[in-house]
Amino acid sequence: MEDVGLALDPHDIDSVLRLAVAVAVGMAVGLNRDLKGKPTGIRTLGLVCLGAALVAVVSFRVDGILGHPDATSRVLQGVIQGVMTGIGFLGAGVVLVDRVEMRIQGLTTAATVWVTAALGIACALASWTLILAGVGLALFLLVLAHPLERWLEARSGDRKEEAPPRLPSRSVR
Repeated sequence: MEDVGLALDPHDIDSVLRLAVAVAVGMAVGLNRDLKGKPTGIRTLGLVCLGAALVAVVSFRVDGILGHPDATSRVLQGVIQGVMTGIGFLGAGVVLVDRVEMRIQGLTTAATVWVTAALGIACALASWTLILAGVGLALFLLVLAHPLERWLEARSGDRKEEAPPRLPSRSVR
């Protein structure tokens, strides 16, 4: 009887490590969102980052493209465009418009989902410097930019006295 074991070649190990880094990156960004009580947190952003990385890693394994730089480039470009467009629609689902209070909510969450997918693609491409910079900058924006916005608003006067921005009206046909 033949031994059917799980043998991973170096390419498989490299791919698994890229996916593991993607999960860690997504979870790191998601931790901030969980701590702030937002709907997308560790699990969601970990999955978004993993999914984007997985699709990109799989695109490297399409039969017949290895060794053909033009074909590899075209496939990878299509994958990146598809993932980022699809994630844009997912992010749009978390944006809420409150016409009574004249507020829009969820834009930061939507942008975070989109950036996390981009980080997943960077993990698949093993762009380690860009991954570190991207995670650092994303966390900087998520952690420090909100208090900075509040501080600037307080220094510029009470903005609530101004008329709220008007939302575009919907025309029904």
